[in-house]
Amino acid sequence: MSIIQERLLKLRRQMAQQGLDAFIISGTDPHQSEYVCPRWRTRAWISGFTGSAGTVVITADTAGLWTDSRYFLQAEKELEGTGVDLFKVGMPGVPDHTAWLVRQLPAGSCIGTPAAEISMASAAALQELCSSKGLAFTATDDLLEHIWDDRPALPDGKIRAVDTALTGRTREDKISAVRDALASAGAQSTVISSLDDIAWLLNLRGADVAYNPVFLSFLCITSDSVTLFCDAQKFADEGELKHLAKRVHIEPYAAVFSRIASLIPDGTSVYLSPERISSGLRSAVPATCPIVEGVDISTRLKAVKNPVELEGMKQVHRTDGAALTAFLHWIDRQWDQQLEPLDECTLAQKLLSFRQEAEGFLGESFSPIAGYRDHGAACHYSATPQSAYPITGEGLLVLDTGGQYLGGTTDVTRTLVFGKPSVDQIRDYTLVLKGHLAVRRQKFPEGTCGYQIDSVARTALWNEGLSYSHGTGHGVGHMLNVHEGPQNISTKPITVALEAGMVVSNEPGLYREGRHGIRIENLVVVTRREQTEFGQFLGFDDLTMCPYERKLIDSSLLTDQERQQVDDYHARVYEALSGRLSQEVSDWLKQRTRPID
Repeated sequence: MSIIQERLLKLRRQMAQQGLDAFIISGTDPHQSEYVCPRWRTRAWISGFTGSAGTVVITADTAGLWTDSRYFLQAEKELEGTGVDLFKVGMPGVPDHTAWLVRQLPAGSCIGTPAAEISMASAAALQELCSSKGLAFTATDDLLEHIWDDRPALPDGKIRAVDTALTGRTREDKISAVRDALASAGAQSTVISSLDDIAWLLNLRGADVAYNPVFLSFLCITSDSVTLFCDAQKFADEGELKHLAKRVHIEPYAAVFSRIASLIPDGTSVYLSPERISSGLRSAVPATCPIVEGVDISTRLKAVKNPVELEGMKQVHRTDGAALTAFLHWIDRQWDQQLEPLDECTLAQKLLSFRQEAEGFLGESFSPIAGYRDHGAACHYSATPQSAYPITGEGLLVLDTGGQYLGGTTDVTRTLVFGKPSVDQIRDYTLVLKGHLAVRRQKFPEGTCGYQIDSVARTALWNEGLSYSHGTGHGVGHMLNVHEGPQNISTKPITVALEAGMVVSNEPGLYREGRHGIRIENLVVVTRREQTEFGQFLGFDDLTMCPYERKLIDSSLLTDQERQQVDDYHARVYEALSGRLSQEVSDWLKQRTRPID
């Protein structure tokens, strides 16, 4: 019996004791985070799957993992021999986990999930579905707490303040903006559990979650008070703690469930985000208080970068681009001279060493993705010393990495070629590049949503019978999470308009299982274009400064407009970076950014 099978057996015993016929594990934390600290890596602990998205469902005799196309190949490998079946979300004939459950369970069965780890919206939807099918649903305590003997403790990363010179707005100004929006929405208070929102609002950064500079906390804002639920000993500077405490009441993190009701006057309206507030925290809000539902006000405020934040993002992308360019030059020299053996892991470490020399570098913004040859076809592949391919022979490498800096966050993907590329590889890369260029030159009227842009990135691929399954773009935070909402560019009909000042990624791709992967990613900022009789138009400007892979571009497949785009972008890259590089690297970059044939 494998270790995963043993854990499933123990969990099923707990389920039986509590009268549960099925148990759902989302893999998130009490803040509905995408990335979590070790204590809440429950999905990985119970199933063995280490991806950042997926739901595990356990019944008395079956177990399944539901995850999306980014992780199909990874999940197949990691679930082998665990007794957990893979359900490929979005594939024909594959039901979602709730539809599967209601088919599997007889009437009268009871489904449970931890109250602290399911959102208000998900709990309400599951309750309604169960009621319609003759099933029961209950939000429980955390059953894993009874069987996970060596479960990690709560993290104790240090909290530090960020100067207004970097944030552009004081915490008082941001809280005032939230209060104004609350009044407009007809609410008197709000409870926020989104960690990046809290960090942004208070101009603080933490170290509780790998790659994401956030800290475990909850925040309650009323018309006359602000209360932060966070353990005070985590502040690195006692003076900063005292300064914060003059305007913000600080209470222990774990006290939120017992104290929140005392902060909100009976009968007053409370603004909550149904996607981010857990069912457990919703239950702690006074029952007499009407609920106004909507995306956290701070989430929308945070998404539109102010001029100071945007200038910081532009500067750190130049810094990051110089480090990445120096690394690419090093790879070329290494490949030509075979200076030392490389594999996927050591390559990523080498890039990190270049970034660590850059001014203001704080750390990576996510776990690096370096997928060589067929590993590149798993778009979120994570190399380990055991799985890493050596970089030898000919092949493509998908390199998706990013950094956290004083002043901003970066995320960039380049597809590199080692040896002589094949005709198919060049064609695939050029088709992806065409989609990438199409997004960047697209203009659109105010009010346009990301899903209306998404097909622009796919048209060149679709015309050849090709596509990719992931989204085209995600929002990016300012010295915060590399994935930030509410804006994105994908096929999902998310009705959030793109606004001037929002930062999103532009990253179409193509993945051929067993052969290679290709992805090209720049971060772009939404900017104002011309105003016409039809309204204000917007467009995208590049933040990322890094040359494309010239050896993979078939210029005969590009239009004159696309060739000019590539040349103009490369000219900007050289102008932005050449003065930051050694003469040798600058000369190399000049060749890499010369006009294409």
